[in-house]
Amino acid sequence: MGNALRLLYGHCCKPTTTESDSLGPHGVSAATVGVSALARDLFHFENTAQVPVGLNQHVVSSKKAQANWYRKLVESWREARPPPKTAEEAARLVIKTLKNHQKADVEGLLAFYGLPLPQTLVQLSTGVPTSLPQGVQYEFQTLPVDAKAVADGDTVTVYVSTADPRESSNVPTEVQAAIIQREKAREKRNYAKADELHKKIIDAGYRVLQFQNEDVLARKYRIRLRGIDAPESKMPYGKESKDELVKLLQGKCLRVLVYGTDRYGRCVGDIYSNGIFAQEVMLKKGCAWHYTAYDQRPELAKWEREAQMKRVGLWASSNPEKPWEWRKDRREGR
Repeated sequence: MGNALRLLYGHCCKPTTTESDSLGPHGVSAATVGVSALARDLFHFENTAQVPVGLNQHVVSSKKAQANWYRKLVESWREARPPPKTAEEAARLVIKTLKNHQKADVEGLLAFYGLPLPQTLVQLSTGVPTSLPQGVQYEFQTLPVDAKAVADGDTVTVYVSTADPRESSNVPTEVQAAIIQREKAREKRNYAKADELHKKIIDAGYRVLQFQNEDVLARKYRIRLRGIDAPESKMPYGKESKDELVKLLQGKCLRVLVYGTDRYGRCVGDIYSNGIFAQEVMLKKGCAWHYTAYDQRPELAKWEREAQMKRVGLWASSNPEKPWEWRKDRREGR
């Protein structure tokens, strides 16, 4: 069993004393049904080869077929980088893994865990490009994204390891010196000095982060998602838009295609999270506008129209205020 499954089971699937009277068919409470329940059952299956009690009430295939599903799901979960953390991610993994199985079985399995059914998920059409699109200046892979790094529905701060060939030759001399001095201070347990040196590193646009139990020097980038404009935090639907981007990016190592820099020094780019195009999700879920003043891609306009027709997200309002007009009104003191 991979560490990801074991850790998720350990943290999420231990019923507390207050839960003991309300356990569901998977041996967990309603509070932990979903991703954690699926992780628990996969962990249990790999150790016992037993499928959950009660699953027969939700699916049509035999116990032998069910065991085959769980073997496939264990393998898919182990290979996922990172493993599913949200109900939507878990549902997509189940649907993809069991795509050749009966629809009734797939939907029954999802219902058993309280996961979203296929018809409720946004259908994604865009994958990671096989070659760099025209206009891309450079690309990079980030370290895992922290939820606090998401400012709103269209802006996120990321860190890129200086082990990346593009970064390694560009680390300023003063940062390299501060890294060496900080390590010496830590060896001498002079943590005040080490913190002082780390602040110097941070002020230069870098940070020492823990990644896979090692200290990693990383460069900071602020990313503005190209082609969309999300509600500002104080606008209606601002919180929901930010929460959706957090759900999409948190804990993921992103692929970022950078097209340029805006007037605030942010990289303007396309973001791919586990192969999912972030802008497509934000537009299709009604979490952002197509920013036509800066991006004329027809697919973005199409995804926005789909959300408008379905009246999802911010389009549930009859006349949602555009963020660029909201910002203009604030600048002019209206």
